[in-house]
Amino acid sequence: MILEKVGVGNIIYDLRKKIQQAEADLAQLSDPVSDIPELVETANLIRSNEYLQKTNLKQTELLAIYQKYSDALEELLSTVFEIQNDLKEIVKEQSSLLSKPKRTPAKRISTKRKTKTTKK
Repeated sequence: MILEKVGVGNIIYDLRKKIQQAEADLAQLSDPVSDIPELVETANLIRSNEYLQKTNLKQTELLAIYQKYSDALEELLSTVFEIQNDLKEIVKEQSSLLSKPKRTPAKRISTKRKTKTTKK
């Protein structure tokens, strides 16, 4: 399961590239053309409307990409937390193994034979 989620890194990279491209496209849209006095007011409104439609489309696209990017980051973060919890459990287990005293075979109680001392 974790190995499947490792591919999230590639998804995040691709989404980041799309975000950069969408931001560049949005920046390339120049400001709306200022009114040209020779044109009728309706023509100026149409040009303004076209500009607003283009920027709205790019902003909507950018928001959709940011949503996917955010979802991918959340999935990646979830995986990191799972790994962190697994590592904590491993550390606890290893710590408990190290803290347990080693059992040694029971020591034999040696009975010393008292030697009789002879009186002189």
